[in-house]
Amino acid sequence: MSNRDSILNRNGKSENNHVDKHMISLFGPVDDDDDNEKVPRSPFILTGLPPEPQEGNIEYKLKLIDPNPDRLEHLITQMNWRLQEGQGEALYEIGVEDCGTFSGVSSEELEASLATLKTMADRLDASITKLHERKLENERHIVEVLVRKVPDDQHFIDLRVCVLGTVDSGKSSLVGVCTHGELDNGRGRARLNLFRHLHEIQTGRTSSITHEILGFNDLGESIDYRCCRTANEICDRSTKIITFTDLAGHSKYMKTTIFGLSSRAADFAMLCVDAPSSVVDTTREHFSYAITLDVPVFVVINKIDLCSKASIQETIGCLTYLLKHGHNSVPLESYPIRNEEDLVKAAEMFVAKSVFPIFAVSCVTGENIDLLKKFLNILPPKLTPKEQERLSLAPVEYRIDSIYTNNTSGTAVVGGILRSGIIREGESFLAGPLLDGTFLPVRVTTIQRYRVPKRMVRAGQAATLSLPQIEGSRLRKGMVLVSSTSEPKACVEFVAEIDLSMHHTNTPIRKGFETTVQIENIRQTALIVDMDKEELYADKQAIVTFRFRNRCEYVLEGSRLIFRSSNQTKGSGRVIQVFPQQQNSTTN
Repeated sequence: MSNRDSILNRNGKSENNHVDKHMISLFGPVDDDDDNEKVPRSPFILTGLPPEPQEGNIEYKLKLIDPNPDRLEHLITQMNWRLQEGQGEALYEIGVEDCGTFSGVSSEELEASLATLKTMADRLDASITKLHERKLENERHIVEVLVRKVPDDQHFIDLRVCVLGTVDSGKSSLVGVCTHGELDNGRGRARLNLFRHLHEIQTGRTSSITHEILGFNDLGESIDYRCCRTANEICDRSTKIITFTDLAGHSKYMKTTIFGLSSRAADFAMLCVDAPSSVVDTTREHFSYAITLDVPVFVVINKIDLCSKASIQETIGCLTYLLKHGHNSVPLESYPIRNEEDLVKAAEMFVAKSVFPIFAVSCVTGENIDLLKKFLNILPPKLTPKEQERLSLAPVEYRIDSIYTNNTSGTAVVGGILRSGIIREGESFLAGPLLDGTFLPVRVTTIQRYRVPKRMVRAGQAATLSLPQIEGSRLRKGMVLVSSTSEPKACVEFVAEIDLSMHHTNTPIRKGFETTVQIENIRQTALIVDMDKEELYADKQAIVTFRFRNRCEYVLEGSRLIFRSSNQTKGSGRVIQVFPQQQNSTTN
């Protein structure tokens, strides 16, 4: 069945004919004979904003004019709290009442309010950037301002974005255009900066995991390789860093894609859709991976210079259908981004998991590339301050997903994500598990983030660590570093609640089924040794017991998993119980 057939009914008519008017306004009517009915570009244009949230990093202010000293101190304290809620970023809506009504301010009041806002920001060593200004019918103004302050223990705010999408959807070209500031020539020139292997250059297809960074300064200006020569220089000049993880789109490299998405603990996923091909099976599969791993997704429809407006509009209809009827469907509303007025609202609701932002761009003409960059600039961190604090206070858990060797000293260097706790230079930890389930003591001598030396790394951050007391040959992907005071237990068996994918064939899964399981940075063949039912069919659930085939692993309850067999994704689930190696519950 073709891609487009999947959203048609038996009469050959689309089940999604009533395309949202907001989508139509993004690309215009399909034909010239359509009426010129004016459609609101954003659902907030006529109705205002929702009431001001009590928590979070969004603050409404009608106006800020010459506050007295006591009032100014209160406003500064309030701004500091909003910045903490947004982990260094806050959004101020000037000219908006607490109930969300658009009252607006005069030009003189706006100038005075922005001056007060700058005074408040200066007191906190923060910066302000005017994101968007809108004039009401009564000549009054509403302004959206981004306040940014890098936390004291960080050099910059950083977000990780995994890039998903089918082969030939232009993922690498899009990342290349964003990070190098040069448009593509239509033949893949922009993607050459990301390829690591000769066969990738020859075929034009990514087969590995590639990382590139894009920075933003206090003014919201992008800092990329067009103005900087090294990643170190980009970091030095930026207050916010976006790390793109470019993943493979070909089904041949699907296990690499799953490993990259699962192990990198992405804040967000950017799902690229090839405009000429629309939504295909790989698009659906990548989308389901992100939803399974609880990674918020936004969509970029690429290569719009090769398609008509009607074709792009149909692609948006396919994406809307995927949201509502696809496997792992989620209660989100598609929200095409047309201009800057839509950006801030989309970013706010996107993190709250209520909308599904959709961009339509061209890497050749540059259409809407700046709009996408502005969206990335105002995206707040995924974790709330309370979640960040809770993770920082938890015991250390550092997941190893790459291993290197220092060519000069021969020292083992590991790369990965710190899931919880804080790691400082000179501290000792336990690394493992080894084949026998034991953990070895190691000492972290140096830490680097984005090739910049650091004294410490906090929960949620990516870093490379130097471990001179252990040989690199004894380490492998899937290992962890944990606190030396903890008593880590390796496991061979664990229980999971799984959901068999609807893409699975009609052949049922039974006890004895062998599959490849991906749990965070762990990828290993496992055997189903027990089930709560005789057979499991597509789109059904079961509680099963897995046993690792080759070696023990460090698995925690609550971890999400994806399992595959014969180059096909079979299903997903969550670990609900772990059996330590010496306490296995079942036997052959």
